[in-house]
Parts: sequence; structure tokens; C-alpha cells
Amino acid sequence: SAGVESVEYKGNSYHDECFTCSECKKPIASQSFLKKNDNIYCSSCHEKKFAKLCAGCNQAITTGGVNYEDRPYHSACFVCVSCRTPLAGTRFTSHSEKVYCVNCYKTCVAKKCSGCSNPITGFGKATNVVNFEGGTWHDYCFICKKCSLNLADKRFVSKNGHVYCSDCAKKV
Repeated sequence: SAGVESVEYKGNSYHDECFTCSECKKPIASQSFLKKNDNIYCSSCHEKKFAKLCAGCNQAITTGGVNYEDRPYHSACFVCVSCRTPLAGTRFTSHSEKVYCVNCYKTCVAKKCSGCSNPITGFGKATNVVNFEGGTWHDYCFICKKCSLNLADKRFVSKNGHVYCSDCAKKV
């Protein structure tokens, strides 16, 4: 009839008041809408019904996002627990169920090598470690005190808080 607004969708015409959200039943009119399982939803209802909630802020994730340990996050909410730097697309690690950027992990969490005093991170070439008498070394720092032979996979002798290869131990 004359003067009645209508909506065209998929080749069909609807009166404005008949083209409604499947959830709240309000007319869609000229606002944006989304279709799911043959139902039409206004943006607000679609978000409430289908959007994932961010594990960081508990708000709906409408676009993008990051999944970590099967939990969704906004990219801006997935941050280092220490410095709050966003971690999406960067290298990071976790410790005690908390996530850290590489720099904060090195300074706040990582054990220090008993040989070189640098952090043992597991990044780069420092993937293997030696633990001995309460100390921790990068495998390449676990060396004979006298001749510097790497002892990571060799027999060694501990004397006065230092480690020696079998040959050097006889001379000490």
C-alpha cells in the first residue's frame, strides 16, 4: 500500500514492521543485520547470542582476536602479564599459567646460568640445560674450570664448587 516502508531481502519484499530480528523481535528497519541458520539477527542480538567472549575482558569479540590454550582474546587483551605489551604476532612464553613477552621472561622469570649469568630462556641456541648441585647452566657453559672442555655429555668431577674434566681433576 502507498506510504508503507518496505525491505527487500533475497528477492522478497517485507513490510518494515515484518522484517524483524529472530531474537528480540524488533524491526530491523535500516540497521545492519546478520543471518545465521536461516534466521535474521540485529547486530546487538547476534553479538550476544553468537560472539565469543574474551578471556581477558569478558566482552564480545566481534572481529579478529587471538586464541591461546583454547581460550579467545581480543588482540589488545592478550598481553604480557608484566609489561602489558600486546603479544599477538610476537614471540612469547608462558610460566605458571601466565604469559610473558621474551624480554620480561628473561628478566622476571628465567633462571640465570651459573656459568655466564645470562638468563636461560630456551630460545635460540640455549635450548639445552645442565642442572647439577642446585646450579643451572646453558649446556655450552658447563665447561671444565681448567681447560674449558665442554662437559655437558662427558664425565666430570666436582671439586670446591667447580667442575673439571677427568684429566684436569687429577691435576687439581
